[in-house]
Amino acid sequence: MLSEKGKYASATQNRRFVWSEIVWPLILEINDVSFTLKQFQEKRDKICEENNLSINVPSRGLASLIQKGILLKEGNLYSIHYRLIPYMRVKTTCDYATVIHEVRQK
Repeated sequence: MLSEKGKYASATQNRRFVWSEIVWPLILEINDVSFTLKQFQEKRDKICEENNLSINVPSRGLASLIQKGILLKEGNLYSIHYRLIPYMRVKTTCDYATVIHEVRQK
């Protein structure tokens, strides 16, 4: 029997999933540093349907990415942290470990 993850491990897993499966692919698709809530929801719905997931996981993950400062929210617009823009410009993969490293640098 698998034991349930703790609160923090679960939050990290949600953030990792939302970043790698929804947010970063969306950023690369639209080739912009920001996206709307509607664009996120459309991508989320598609990914959840493909992976047979509840939309609750990505919703918590999005809020957690904002809380960590990886995404900035202004109204219905979400933007990636400015230190991640070079990764978008060269259209490279930007895994969660890289994201955390870049955002935490001062």
